[in-house]
Amino acid sequence: MKILKKIALIGLLFFPLIGAANTKALIRLGVLAYGTVNWELNTLKQQGLLETGQYKLKIIPMASPQAGKVALLSGSVDIIVADWVWVSRQRSVGNDYSFYPYSNTTGALVVKNDSPVKQLSDLKDKKLAVAGGELDKNYLLLAAVMQKQGLAEVLNSLQKVYGAPPLLAHQLQQGRADALLTYWHYAARLESEGYRVLLTGGDLLQQLSVQQKVPSIGYVFNATWANQHKASVLAFLDKSKQMKDSLCSDDNVWQGIKILTHAKTTQEDALLRQRYCAGRIVSWGKAEWLAAETIYQALKKASDNRLTGTAKTIFPGTFWGN
Repeated sequence: MKILKKIALIGLLFFPLIGAANTKALIRLGVLAYGTVNWELNTLKQQGLLETGQYKLKIIPMASPQAGKVALLSGSVDIIVADWVWVSRQRSVGNDYSFYPYSNTTGALVVKNDSPVKQLSDLKDKKLAVAGGELDKNYLLLAAVMQKQGLAEVLNSLQKVYGAPPLLAHQLQQGRADALLTYWHYAARLESEGYRVLLTGGDLLQQLSVQQKVPSIGYVFNATWANQHKASVLAFLDKSKQMKDSLCSDDNVWQGIKILTHAKTTQEDALLRQRYCAGRIVSWGKAEWLAAETIYQALKKASDNRLTGTAKTIFPGTFWGN
């Protein structure tokens, strides 16, 4: 009888834990107020999917990418959108973060349509506007490609200016910059106005012998937390992918986010949708992980460890599920 009572007591102690594991998680998602991830989130909201039987999503606007990282580090949010290079560096200093891909859309190098710049060697002594700072990954990859092509002299001759994408786009339009290296949606807007894309981020990767499409940004979270709430996290990630697919396949759904895309013309709207949909994740596995290592080494060398930190390779556990 005493043994039966002990078994019953143990069952009562463990039952609440089992119940807690099966309950849906509250996911606090920190996102840029102007980021394109809001296109999916707005679609989730329109379809009543901010809360399902598996998760409850709380969207917390962030003023900047750095603010999102600070919020994650402080525990104010559970998930942010960031790049895997940052995740690897955080893991190297003991933070248990992991990355799950969200998009492989990359930036682009843009010039005026009548610009004399036809290839990278034509950039000698030109003024290059770079969205972000001197450790912007697009710029570091461009530098790596130019070094590989024997264009170190051209690279060193560049007059570089850094800043916010809208300000730099205006400088290109006013002729105060000869070329602009910027994020994909700003490049698409310029392209719709007649500007010419000299190279995309994908082109740069191919020049570095990377044939796979390697996602540049993704959802970043504490791996232990995600594993504890795996069903909820996977359900949210799946719904996010479904929303992106519906935006690309259903014209009515796409029309539902027109207020967020700020497209001024039909052509701009079409280009934004085309570039956005081209960034959908088709494959994510060993081939992409190996290709990411090639990118990591290029960024490590080009930044002299300033971007990647001193870790010799991508830190184990950077990619969730790997």
